[in-house]
Amino acid sequence: MKAVEYFKNGNSCSESIIRYAIEKGLCPESFFLAASAFSGGMSSGCICGTVAAVQMISGFNDPQNARANAKYIVEEFKKRNKVTCCRVLSAGVEGMAKKEHCSKYVTDALEILEEVLKVKV
Repeated sequence: MKAVEYFKNGNSCSESIIRYAIEKGLCPESFFLAASAFSGGMSSGCICGTVAAVQMISGFNDPQNARANAKYIVEEFKKRNKVTCCRVLSAGVEGMAKKEHCSKYVTDALEILEEVLKVKV
C-alpha cells in the first residue's frame, strides 16, 4: 500500500494517509500541512494519527454523516487494535521498529476509511 511506503520513508502516520488521499482525490493538498500536527498522538500520545487523518478525510467527503462516521471509525479501529491511543499502541517500540509496528495502523485506518466512504483507497 502506497501510504505505508510513505510512512516507512519518512512521513508521519497521519501525513502518509493524507498524502495518499490527496493522490486519490479524496482531499485537498492543504490537508497535508494540517496532518503533521497529528503525528505522535498529536504530540501528546493520545489519539493515533491514523485515526485523526481518516476522520478528516471522512468528514470532508461526507459532512452530513461526519459524526456517525467518526464514531464508526473509532469503534472499528478499537475492534482491530483495542485502543486508539498512540502511546499505548506504540508502547516499548522505537525507531525503525516503531515504523514497522505502526504500519499496521496505517493499513487498518485506510481499510476502515474504505468501508466508510465505500470507495477503494
